[in-house]
Amino acid sequence: MKRKYFGTDGVRGRANTHPMTPELVQKLAAAAGRYFRRDGSDTHRVVIGKDTRLSGYMLENALTAGFTSTGINVLLLG
Repeated sequence: MKRKYFGTDGVRGRANTHPMTPELVQKLAAAAGRYFRRDGSDTHRVVIGKDTRLSGYMLENALTAGFTSTGINVLLLG
């Protein structure tokens, strides 16, 4: 069975329910970080903003962990 996580507007799903789990979000951020860092530069940054839903805090932390694990600098807007 083929997995499909991306739709036309990105990854969608109910927070903390497969596939939108913190583990998947962290892995996606780490994969994106490795992709952006493939040029060898240490100056990459990511800006993360979120809405007021409670799940935003969980996903913000997962994104931050994934990006920083690859050396990407993260700026949190709230």
